Amino acid sequence: MCEESMLPETVAEALHEYGRLLGEHGITWGEPEISYVKLFATRRVLPTALTDRFWRLVVERLTERHPGEPLDHLGTLLAEPDYDELLRDTLDGELPGHLAALRVTDTGAVLEGATHVVLGGAGANGGPPVPLLVDSRRKHAVVVGVDGVRRELPGRGAWLVDVAPHAELTVDGVPVELGRLTRTAPRARLRLVAGVPCRWSVAGAGGQGWFPDGVPHRYDFHGRPYFHGDDVLVDVPAEPLTVTVARGMEHGEDSVRVEPEAGEQRLVRLAPPRLYDAAARGWYGGDLHVHLNWAGDVVAVPADAAAAQHGEDLHVLNLLAGNVSGGRVYDREALHHWIAADLPWSDATHLARMGVEYRNDLLGHAYAFASEAVPSRFHTGFDGDADWPPNAEGLRELRGLGALVGYSHPFRLPIKDGDPPKAIVWPWPRNCASRELVADAALGLVDSLDVLTHSSIPSTATVYRRLVGAGNRLAVTAGTDAMISFTRAGNQSNPPGWARVYARVEGALTAASYAAAVRAGRTFATTGPWVELSVDGHGPGDTVDVLPGDRITVTAGALGPEVTAVRIRTAEGVRAAAERLADREAGPEEVLSVTAELEIHEPTYVVAEVLCAPHARTLTETGYALTSPVYLDVEGRRVAREYDVRWCLEWLDLLEGLIRQHGRLAGRDQLADHLDLLEEARAVYRSRLG
Repeated sequence: MCEESMLPETVAEALHEYGRLLGEHGITWGEPEISYVKLFATRRVLPTALTDRFWRLVVERLTERHPGEPLDHLGTLLAEPDYDELLRDTLDGELPGHLAALRVTDTGAVLEGATHVVLGGAGANGGPPVPLLVDSRRKHAVVVGVDGVRRELPGRGAWLVDVAPHAELTVDGVPVELGRLTRTAPRARLRLVAGVPCRWSVAGAGGQGWFPDGVPHRYDFHGRPYFHGDDVLVDVPAEPLTVTVARGMEHGEDSVRVEPEAGEQRLVRLAPPRLYDAAARGWYGGDLHVHLNWAGDVVAVPADAAAAQHGEDLHVLNLLAGNVSGGRVYDREALHHWIAADLPWSDATHLARMGVEYRNDLLGHAYAFASEAVPSRFHTGFDGDADWPPNAEGLRELRGLGALVGYSHPFRLPIKDGDPPKAIVWPWPRNCASRELVADAALGLVDSLDVLTHSSIPSTATVYRRLVGAGNRLAVTAGTDAMISFTRAGNQSNPPGWARVYARVEGALTAASYAAAVRAGRTFATTGPWVELSVDGHGPGDTVDVLPGDRITVTAGALGPEVTAVRIRTAEGVRAAAERLADREAGPEEVLSVTAELEIHEPTYVVAEVLCAPHARTLTETGYALTSPVYLDVEGRRVAREYDVRWCLEWLDLLEGLIRQHGRLAGRDQLADHLDLLEEARAVYRSRLG
């Protein structure tokens, strides 16, 4: 599966350089420390549930420092505060299980936190480093040293640092004993066998994970350890352990409790039960937005992506070359080497390609899949570059190279039905939101929108409905932004494919057939449930021409243990729904379905929407699924609701103001290019008002 020793020379050299950057700079790899780069170290230990509290504290600190500044100006200063101090204040004395704290007071220093298990016997090395939050409660400065690295903390300061169990830790030169952070357990070994590549989790006391030698210690959204493979050996403590096997969303989980004896090798044979087989029905699930390397705490090699794709039984994997906050484009060498070719571990039901992320933090980020050549530009607006040309130019080039393109991780801020677009266009200027999407969709420059993503799924679904209701035809897709070079980063250290876009492919699975299916809108996106939609026998992507007063029959159904409701939606809203009691989990083959007869008078669309209860296999905050529309034209007229069209026009006005105020532009000509694009899109929307 493309082992490191078999890599092309240019790719191997790039990976070696990434290792040098990691060793020299740590998790940022030396990238300019804008807000989300500064967050890399913090999010390893910040519980996902406290993320909103963290950012509220950021805003509070900025408001205290810059009284009277409007929110959009504060949004340009998000990297200014000390994130270690903010982490300490966000936790407010509580510690996640994998974090230790050193509380420094006027009377001394006290260690807090759970004890980590290390293995005794041959090969014992004291265990991996432990993240330590140094929390100074003194009014005056204090000097903390870790293995010779000294940091002077101001009064009430904080420092997040990794410490090995046998590190030399000092406070103002006085040694601090780290022994209580670890305890030694006798060594045993597990042999894990499933018969096919799978995702494994081996967890002991306090959820501590155990991994095969040489495998990065990855953790998912729920903080569970995982790795991929089959017939693997794992050294473990001779203590009670839980072993769990899974294989992506088309399978359930199987688990067992074991307690191996010291010195014993215990065989554990498990198999994840299949819930549904999409490929057997002609549907293939893909993740259109995954990064191999994007800074991080490990350097990821192609074999890591191969193991994840096969272990998750992910049919289509799009590995994106892209920059972070500077000019370096990570995995560019791999893109050049494998452009327009399937990656070496691809087979009849597992297709992997190198793709592109086109990025501008003011205007939005887009994915490109199955490009026939490398584009001339990957990003604008970073590290002193202008926010020019508009994203539209990058999208036009990528589409000219044959790529499937769509906007990625679109919206993080909350927005609900009925909210004005200002709730999401403002106030944070550079938060990676897909602001130019509304213009580019009108101009036919994008094929899809990643409704399922690590950003807000409900907010993105709301905007998607507005865009489709305004006459834009976009496929629903999924791109997780999973980052294989990060081992603990909320849902971005999840395995690829934790959300997927299923596309109904005609013929064999190829990059071309999959891209054609997505372009045609024969898709649904899901965090787990299988979804079906029939509109008088037609499915997602189809267009049906009806007469005023015609009646149509719609059936929607979903399968999955997390499913609680299935809704039929049109441009007018929810038209019918079926619900399951929240405290009852569905059986493995139980489909929740709803059927409705609709009388059609105006052009509209029909989608199926699935709501979910919290579930262990949902690797993000919100379980959800959504189909692309079946379009119902009336005597040749396409849906273009006045309310939705005017909503999009208002969006474009807000975007113009944002570009004028916060765009980094070199002269009137660059501004004029943006304004011309917006006016071209306005003309399209105005033409739909008639």
